[in-house]
Amino acid sequence: MKRKQRKFRGKTFYFFIFPWLIGSIVFTLYPILSSLYFSFTEYDITHPPKWIGLGNYTKMLHDELFWRGVKATLIFTLFSVPLQLVLSLVLALLVNQKLPFQRFFRTVFYFPSMISGVALSLMWLWVFNSKTGMFNYVLSLVGVAGPGWLEDEKWALTAMIIMTMWGAGAGMVIFLAGLQGVPPIIYEAGKIDGVNRWQSLWNITIPMISPVILFQLIMGVIESFQVFTQAFVMTKGGPHYATQFYVYYLWQNGFKFFKMGYASAMAWLLLIAVMFFTFLIMKFSKKFVHYEAGDGV
Repeated sequence: MKRKQRKFRGKTFYFFIFPWLIGSIVFTLYPILSSLYFSFTEYDITHPPKWIGLGNYTKMLHDELFWRGVKATLIFTLFSVPLQLVLSLVLALLVNQKLPFQRFFRTVFYFPSMISGVALSLMWLWVFNSKTGMFNYVLSLVGVAGPGWLEDEKWALTAMIIMTMWGAGAGMVIFLAGLQGVPPIIYEAGKIDGVNRWQSLWNITIPMISPVILFQLIMGVIESFQVFTQAFVMTKGGPHYATQFYVYYLWQNGFKFFKMGYASAMAWLLLIAVMFFTFLIMKFSKKFVHYEAGDGV
């Protein structure tokens, strides 16, 4: 009787997950495998794909716009990720204090991160306007002539990096959860040993929340490698390719120039790059990430 019940439950289980399996195969697995095949072909959507082997990958080596995209994305990642991490941690430390209106300030700092995508880009498009924007208006009050920001090749990428600070509230919430997970008894032991606040931060707080820092770092790197909306809405990759991010150039090849084979090759190279940098971070994290059980990654 029990054996029949197990078989019935097994059949019921597969019956209910069958729609999900079909959806995953048709809308996820098939497109992934198709893009892998297309990456080795010359494919413009309107004509059958033509096998060219590693032609798309070797073409990247001689594509100036490809390298501009790589450069812009790496610079963006190098500056935006650490700045956002530090700002998120500072905000979390501030709102973790027992102060009046604590919940109000947590909401205020988190609220901006709820605005994203096109709406956020349009807002910052106004903020960075060289003539009527808020940044240059504030600078003019202290007698400083603001730069062209998105209109200036030298400042456009800097403006994009500054823009990422707007979403620090989302990281703040994750850091706040990590901070509240630190046992108070450790701080009490530190006070007995004469540890001041600065020493407590570096020797207790940072090591105890290091797994959270690692998570935020990896997610930040992955997200920065995929930046697209800002360039698409605000600059179209300009001026003079200053904000020609990798994914934006990938989109151009696939959906503007209909070089779907080349775009697929870029997508797979991006996947490999993300996996490589994630592996490096995890590898070196053994030196600075500490767990309660004392085991490394």
